[in-house]
Amino acid sequence: MKKILVANRGEIAVRVIQACRGLSIKAVAVYSEVDRTALHVKMADEAICIGPPAPHESYLNQEKLIAVALERGCDAVHPGYGFLAENPEFAQRCEQSGLIFIGPRSETIKAMGNKVEARELMLQAGIPLIPGMKEPINDIKQIAAEAEKLGLPVLVKAAAGGGGKGMRVVRELTRLEEEANAAMREARSAFGDGTVFLEKWLDEPRHIEFQVLADGTGHTVHLFERECSIQRRHQKVVEETPSTALDPELRRQMGETAVAVAKTAGYLNAGTVEFLLDKDRNYYFLEMNTRIQVEHPITEFVTGIDLVAWQIRIAAGEEFPYRQEELLQKGHAIECRIYAEDPAQNFLPSPGKIHFMKEPTGPGIRNDTGIYTGFTVTTDYDPILSKLVTYGEDREAARARMVEALQEYTILGIHTTVDFLHDVLIHPQFIAGNTFTNFIETYMGDWQPPVIEEYREEAIAAAALWYLTGSGSGRQPDNKAGSIPSPWEITGNWEIGQGQLGA
Repeated sequence: MKKILVANRGEIAVRVIQACRGLSIKAVAVYSEVDRTALHVKMADEAICIGPPAPHESYLNQEKLIAVALERGCDAVHPGYGFLAENPEFAQRCEQSGLIFIGPRSETIKAMGNKVEARELMLQAGIPLIPGMKEPINDIKQIAAEAEKLGLPVLVKAAAGGGGKGMRVVRELTRLEEEANAAMREARSAFGDGTVFLEKWLDEPRHIEFQVLADGTGHTVHLFERECSIQRRHQKVVEETPSTALDPELRRQMGETAVAVAKTAGYLNAGTVEFLLDKDRNYYFLEMNTRIQVEHPITEFVTGIDLVAWQIRIAAGEEFPYRQEELLQKGHAIECRIYAEDPAQNFLPSPGKIHFMKEPTGPGIRNDTGIYTGFTVTTDYDPILSKLVTYGEDREAARARMVEALQEYTILGIHTTVDFLHDVLIHPQFIAGNTFTNFIETYMGDWQPPVIEEYREEAIAAAALWYLTGSGSGRQPDNKAGSIPSPWEITGNWEIGQGQLGA
């Protein structure tokens, strides 16, 4: 394998390009018109514009992606996650075009991508399941009848896709029609399929997933678990490994079940088996994600296995050399997803230009990112900016390092979730390891950004100075009409003194 088309954008495209470099494989990036200056474009060996910002005209344009891959002489396509990563039609088109799809086979993606079909397949294999429907529907009357059979609360869930989209918890029958219709609309928009199904809702479960890896010989292993219970709107925001909820025996049982799920699906390459763990330590199969996960770096930290590189190596025909008993967890890792959102305003998107960015650095810190100072964040795509990961000898060491890293992380010009995540990490319940899927709703629902009293007087003085030199005096500073002045423009006369440069 000599050249790979990276059919994605942002930090995951950067991550795949880095893996290609490590394997001496050329990477071809694609970008929409609005992503012309994106970091993954700058890093790739080649970069091709594939259309306007709208995803269906660019990153979801299957014909264009395959045409570019063939035109540029690529051997394979890496889909990352999101967009077309779990689209069986795209995988099949790649296969039919002579391109290697770096992921599972198209038939496996199709079988596991439809959550209802996947449930039926696992039921036949004896995998423990949450009580729920066996067929997807889009009729409100049928949905109401099924909800009454299951008993409230229930989860309305998109039959296709994932990532928390097309999901609604219903606790009252009077809310069912509104929530089901909203879930169907969101599912139709995100996945092109508006069918949904119902599952019994478990109160205060823990979300535990297992990383699996399978090569072309059928050799399948798990690389242990990730705890993903800190979520907002069913989307993970903090992940860690190992989980504080698992002891060695439960870890062994769930790991063996995850491998059984992968084998039942005829799985190839990297994937994730997701479970819910109830208060009585019973676990239930939730779904299988047929792609690399956003949170894969924490597994790489504790196992030493480069998952993205192994995706490529397995797709190229290599056998995974390690037996299950040879794989070990060492230390603890935590990941925080940094979004361009305003947590104080119900996580509203916060687009705009990043005026300044300073990444945290140091031992045990990794920041997978697709942004930089001067980059403009738009509302065209998922608002994830980066994934901050820390590692320590134990959980408290990793947590303390993450707290420091979040304090050091500076992104100016837009709202981000950095301060919010910092407060999650220092919450007593998180420190105690009591992480459940309703953690944010229970403990962080009224969160507001911290007010730094130390600089209150300076902030008032700066605001007064701006008022006096800007709009308050009926004029604007001499930068751009109507814009906020920079510090250099409002601090008066200044110069760099002799002998200061290079000090």
